[in-house]
Amino acid sequence: MKTRFVLAFAALVLAAGSVLAQAPPLTVPDASPAATVSQTIGITNVTISYHRPAVNKREVWGKLVPYGQVWRAGANMNTTITFSSPVTLGGKQIPAGTYGLHTIPTDKDWTIILSANYNNWGSFSYDEKQDVLRFPATPRPADFEERLEYRFENLGEDSATAVLHWEKLEVPFPIQVDTKAVTFASLKNELYGLNQFFWQSWNNAAGWCVRNDYQLDQALAWADKSISMQKTFPNLRTKAAILEKKGDTKQADELRAQALGLATEADVNNLGYQLLQQKKTDEAIAMFRKNVKDHPNSWNCYDSLGEGLEAKGDKKGAIENYSKALSMVTDETNKKRISDILARLKST
Repeated sequence: MKTRFVLAFAALVLAAGSVLAQAPPLTVPDASPAATVSQTIGITNVTISYHRPAVNKREVWGKLVPYGQVWRAGANMNTTITFSSPVTLGGKQIPAGTYGLHTIPTDKDWTIILSANYNNWGSFSYDEKQDVLRFPATPRPADFEERLEYRFENLGEDSATAVLHWEKLEVPFPIQVDTKAVTFASLKNELYGLNQFFWQSWNNAAGWCVRNDYQLDQALAWADKSISMQKTFPNLRTKAAILEKKGDTKQADELRAQALGLATEADVNNLGYQLLQQKKTDEAIAMFRKNVKDHPNSWNCYDSLGEGLEAKGDKKGAIENYSKALSMVTDETNKKRISDILARLKST
């Protein structure tokens, strides 16, 4: 009995020692902290994930980072770059996905590498056979940066420039996106989902196409789908805009006239402000006057007409309509706003 107890106790001690030997690591600061930087180009998300080594008084280029050798473009795990949609780098289109980002630095031009393997520790098991793309990049002098960083600059609707910056060097590489094609594909995909049951979704998709002068035949089909679900002021005007771009101005005018018969106060008011933004002041005023006639008990209609007349330079008409709006409005915020406008107009 005593022997069995001793053996059991010894087993417990050994087990406890085994547990202690496998204790989980404690969390302490990383010498090269992890970082992520993202940028949306159009509707395409680009994300670079990396670790940030420090210069720490070392000679970086050609020493810490040797020339002519594949480098992870960061520390620890290889740097990764993720695209939510197809993009173009170095003149080649790359599918959406995540890629290992490596470089080959030299004292002149660099080589940027995208690898299908994005789970590499450093570049130690990098395999050229897994390259998706290689393209050149030209470094440039920069202000001193203690820790390696990535950023995006020169952002446009269809492009941005990713920049690697460390020590006194920057390496930019441009990323291009066919934003219209990406957006169009996204709209088509979204219209397979819950959005397909709402006239607004089909109209919004058609509206995007007409504003961007893109895929007008498909836009017309989408506008017709919206109208078949519910004929409204917005979708009739969208179809009219498409037809006008396609050269059918007669039917476009007929649809706009039909749309006005369905317009709400808010529809006409919004149209008036759109026309104001387009510097079509007389047309905007005509819409505001229509709203005043159709909705004589709405202070907002007089307020909008006052703004349109002020934009045209008709101070007397503006004061008259702002005063009418002030006599009808009840909330204090708009009372003060209109009062301030009237005080300004009357003082000039």
